[in-house]
Amino acid sequence: MRAICVFCGSSYGSREIYADAAARTGHLIAEQGYTLVYGGAKVGLMGKVADAARSAGGKVIGVLPRALQEKEIGHEGLSELHLVDSMHERKAMMADLSDGFIALPGGVGTLEEIFEVWTWGQLGYHGKPCGFLNIGGYFDDLIAFLDHQTREGFTRDVMRAMAQVAETPEDMIRLFENYSPPSAPKWITREEET
Repeated sequence: MRAICVFCGSSYGSREIYADAAARTGHLIAEQGYTLVYGGAKVGLMGKVADAARSAGGKVIGVLPRALQEKEIGHEGLSELHLVDSMHERKAMMADLSDGFIALPGGVGTLEEIFEVWTWGQLGYHGKPCGFLNIGGYFDDLIAFLDHQTREGFTRDVMRAMAQVAETPEDMIRLFENYSPPSAPKWITREEET
């Protein structure tokens, strides 16, 4: 694993622990010798994770749609900032540049990003780890729903297990370093089609 992508909010959220966790995550990624890949903004948790990785001497790659750069939220101090034409292009480039994906607290965009790369893993498009950094129980209800979805037969156990859950950045990195993807991911078996 060489680069870790972090999806997170463009705001700080309502609790200081989210910003603290973003800073710890960025610092740890750099300290462990990984490159940080993220959405390229200087605002909210996004800016916090990038600034922490930079201050720890890490390489930070941002990927930002031009439309957002025009709103002056792009981070000027990154190792690399790739400007792209769409959100689709942004997500594809972030996925290509990264060897693992962490979701910190965030809004709908954060969820959409982590769910998309998790889905790609389920379909066998990549074997990279995905995880929810469950700071202060932020993802508790979502995790409970994902477990419910699995019990109800809409997600296989092996696919559910692909989404790692940790409460600290240190635990998440350890999970990622020991991650092995399913050998043959697929949505359904032939027996279930009939």
